Amino acid sequence: MKTMAQCDSPDEAGSANMITELISYFENPHPGDSHTPVGGSGAEGPGSDPVNHPPLDISSAIRSVTATGTWSFGKMHALPKLFSVPSHREDDSHSPQLTNQDTTEEPDNVEEEEVPSVSFQSKYIHIFPLYQDYFLQEVKEDLQRLNTKTSLSELVSPQYLRGLQSRLSPQQSSPKLLCTPPPPPDGHVIRVAPCTLWQDLEEVKAAGLLGHLTPGQIRLQECMFELIGSEASYLRSLGVAVDHFCASKALKSTLTPMEHHILFSNIRHVKAASEKFLMDLEVRLGESVFMSHLGDIVLEHSPAFRTHYVPYVTNMMYQDALVNRLLQHNRNFVSCLKQLEGEPVCQRQSLKSFLVLPFQRITRMKLILESILKRTEAESESVSYLEKARQAIHEIVRECNEGVHKMKLIEQLVSLEMQLDFGKLKTVPLVVSGRFLVHEGPLSRLTVESGSSTRTSLTGAHLHLFNDLLIMSSKKDQHFLVEDHAEFPTHVHATQLKTEALGLPPEAFLLRLSRTHTGRPTALILVAHSRSDKERWMKLLAPSTQ
Repeated sequence: MKTMAQCDSPDEAGSANMITELISYFENPHPGDSHTPVGGSGAEGPGSDPVNHPPLDISSAIRSVTATGTWSFGKMHALPKLFSVPSHREDDSHSPQLTNQDTTEEPDNVEEEEVPSVSFQSKYIHIFPLYQDYFLQEVKEDLQRLNTKTSLSELVSPQYLRGLQSRLSPQQSSPKLLCTPPPPPDGHVIRVAPCTLWQDLEEVKAAGLLGHLTPGQIRLQECMFELIGSEASYLRSLGVAVDHFCASKALKSTLTPMEHHILFSNIRHVKAASEKFLMDLEVRLGESVFMSHLGDIVLEHSPAFRTHYVPYVTNMMYQDALVNRLLQHNRNFVSCLKQLEGEPVCQRQSLKSFLVLPFQRITRMKLILESILKRTEAESESVSYLEKARQAIHEIVRECNEGVHKMKLIEQLVSLEMQLDFGKLKTVPLVVSGRFLVHEGPLSRLTVESGSSTRTSLTGAHLHLFNDLLIMSSKKDQHFLVEDHAEFPTHVHATQLKTEALGLPPEAFLLRLSRTHTGRPTALILVAHSRSDKERWMKLLAPSTQ
């Protein structure tokens, strides 16, 4: 197999260099960088020397990416494991670290990671419907509660829920358990097991508790049992995702090992974590049908959730892009998937609806904990555990969102790097740690033609302003021919002009580069396309804002 240094063509060499830059994006973190937003104070500059730190998990995902506007999975020189997750051992359960296995295996030699087996038979998993049907209305409202502009919520597009909306009749639009969904348009009735409330459990009836509890106490028990019941429902759906789709030899035969690895990521580890969590929840219920608290169990399992959910949710962008490509270009995959989705175990749910489950679950869990906390008496000993558990899950959701946001920034940089043509200029690698695009857009550049009479004219120009770099180019077709670049903000200065006195358009301003790629200063007059466009550029470039 060819290494990065053995690429035959300039295109291959360019792709290899780009991959190297992508890898370096995450392989050179500063201490504590995993919690620092992109572009934060701990980011490295473009000229920083490599630091010998262990790579973050996302770097191995980046190795599988070359892009021209969208992610492409067909030009990969080496196949790493997308996300390597450490085994869930007792001695490191409280400080999980996401690691990267830097492998150079051929695609045909991808090894499946061993997943710790869990010998556990849930008492409730078969009395709850698939998670897509369980509390459907609440799941939809949970997504709406997220800021619609966040990276996570953008991943879960309405297409994941369209197939579920038909299961709700107008009378079922209120937030209640969805026990028996109405028949779909084709008349085939989908039957799911009846839903169960805490007060309907045989153990509760046998203990005669209902006659001695206040309505508030019953509501609290229902909230805690919702955590158990919804986890059972979630695990049931995860079982379909893992045992029906991921384990399908027929589906696997339609994919390359790399595609199969990207498609299902570490979902088997997610399922194993859910099994352990549900087992402890059911043990607690078995000890006493009147549960005193569950927050401690959530807190105990939160390190494992972080270990497995953060890489999985970060990988969702790859999953979605890959599924869409396969649906468009792989007929064998489409045919096999249609057959698998038509099996009774799926209850007419799509593969995409199963792949998005972990995101839905981790956001839902936080809301359930808040509901339990709201109904728990302030002086109760369980309040402390509940607050810590809620905060732990909140941090996991935040890390997931940051991971997705980083990947979107990288995708943007990769796409731009493929479009920039430096020609004879020294190439500036775009994908470096901490860099992100601030603003870009077309302008006009004022040029003076000398001759018998001095004439001025406007030529097209395009600026790409990054947080640490300014690139000026001219656009040709879908590419940008780079003409100059300078370090920002140190060597970039924008100044207002007395346009009326100089006979210039009111949208004109002066841009000075005190040191360019040649080492010499330069100045030019740029004309924005509108007053508002000029104001925005001046705000971003003016020294007063730097």
